[in-house]
Amino acid sequence: MTPLQSLRYKSTVISAYRWSSPFFPSEVKSAIDSEIRQALEFAATPPQQRQQTITQKPRWTLKRLAAWIDKHFNLKCCRESIRKTLKNLGFSWKKARKLLNKANSKKRREFLEKLKGLLDDALHNGHLLIFIDEAHIHLDSDEGYGWSVKGERFWVSSNSPGRAKVSFYGIYVYNYAKVKIFPYLKADQFNTIDVLKHLRTEFPDQEVTLIWDGAPYHRAQLVNEALQVLQINLQPLPSYSPDFMPVEHLWQWLREDVTYHTCYQSAAELIERVHLFEQDIHSNPFEISDRLWVKNHLDPDEEKLRVST
Repeated sequence: MTPLQSLRYKSTVISAYRWSSPFFPSEVKSAIDSEIRQALEFAATPPQQRQQTITQKPRWTLKRLAAWIDKHFNLKCCRESIRKTLKNLGFSWKKARKLLNKANSKKRREFLEKLKGLLDDALHNGHLLIFIDEAHIHLDSDEGYGWSVKGERFWVSSNSPGRAKVSFYGIYVYNYAKVKIFPYLKADQFNTIDVLKHLRTEFPDQEVTLIWDGAPYHRAQLVNEALQVLQINLQPLPSYSPDFMPVEHLWQWLREDVTYHTCYQSAAELIERVHLFEQDIHSNPFEISDRLWVKNHLDPDEEKLRVST
């Protein structure tokens, strides 16, 4: 290392050390806190209720905050000092969750009252409570987080299958913490009826109440007729309320174990892997109950963000 390089190195270390402390001047901390809270409030405001034009950045990162602090306060600091300050201010780095604000809170409350009765019937009277949902799983990989060698690129090989996918019907039998996954080329009224027949064959003599969403093929006349013939009671979900569907948790679980970091050569290969996943999770029914929990309450803070239509 040349003397000039050594001097630059020492200067960099001193500068980094100087600003590695999480304690900015109070005015800077206050400004940082205000900017982030404004961005969070803007993100949570329904588009129907926004008054101003979108001009601010959609989110704050350490890199953007460092540039913002330099511009407004003429302070050059490292990202670590900002990270520590954000922690001290009560912020954390997390993944955002989408909230469907068009859901009707009144109808959601009414649904929960019915659901509580169904849960009691399942617990005390043995009436079967079954949830059904569909997912269209692509053959290509999902790039989830995972451990890799530091300093090296984390590659996941893909044969570029495009939009090729398999439609899966996911069934959760609440009483028994039991899952069944049926693969089809597509989700439609005819395959939906086929799934209903499978249900009635497996539970020929028990009273069944089915909960699913308002997909068009769920509301088809042929499906309604099949429900009557098979003597299956129906309790549809309120609109824009996937948070009441425990099978949504099953799909996230499946993606974590099946499609994260893995591309499939054919639909048959994906179907076989999903079948093995189904067998594997049944080795621990308590984990199924834990992961496929049924939501039976409303969060008042969330409901305030909804705009009934």
